[in-house]
Amino acid sequence: MTPSTASCTSTTATATTLLVIAKEPAPGRVKTRLTPPFTPRQAAALAAAALADTLSAVAAVPAARRVLVLDGRPGPWLPPGFEVLPQCGGGLDERLAAAFAACTGPALLLGMDTPQVSPAVLAPALAWDVYDAWFGPATDGGFWALGLAEPDPALLRGVPMSQPCTGAAQYERLRAAGLRIGRLPELCDVDTAEDALRVAAEAPAGRFAMLHAELVPTTGACS
Repeated sequence: MTPSTASCTSTTATATTLLVIAKEPAPGRVKTRLTPPFTPRQAAALAAAALADTLSAVAAVPAARRVLVLDGRPGPWLPPGFEVLPQCGGGLDERLAAAFAACTGPALLLGMDTPQVSPAVLAPALAWDVYDAWFGPATDGGFWALGLAEPDPALLRGVPMSQPCTGAAQYERLRAAGLRIGRLPELCDVDTAEDALRVAAEAPAGRFAMLHAELVPTTGACS
């Protein structure tokens, strides 16, 4: 999509599809870099809390659709009002591309690893009158959010994922397509015990932070 295409229309937040891509928080399948100091069961519980916080933030902002793109089965952490779509096979770039392909209008996608996200952080990315894309960089060099006014799976396919250059490569893909890009705040993904400590401190009232506070004394994790 060219900038001139998007400038012809102004899209309201309520026309946006909000996508959350996630894994079922099952022990041994998620947050394996948290073990040690956390056990696989504790790491899965932290993942479930992070996902619940993320879904709560998404549920609190206006949207046309709210979709959980899930690898696995839904659990009690899923609030009402979400469609659940299974993730496709392939690499992460293919799975993200397929998530956008399921949208017919503006879409904002985020993962389950930033429980500190809030409705206030998401709010700017629900407006499409100035920007064609929204990009949320992560502190590890990746990205935690990506929004497209006109979802095009080709903008994601082939981008190297889970590498220090991932965010830069994805941003360059958007820029090379001639899109006007709005930037969201940089957030820290929860991958390691140090990340978990930092994120819990940033959002102390969330489920993730409260569970983290309960688990740290039992694990000897840094505090």
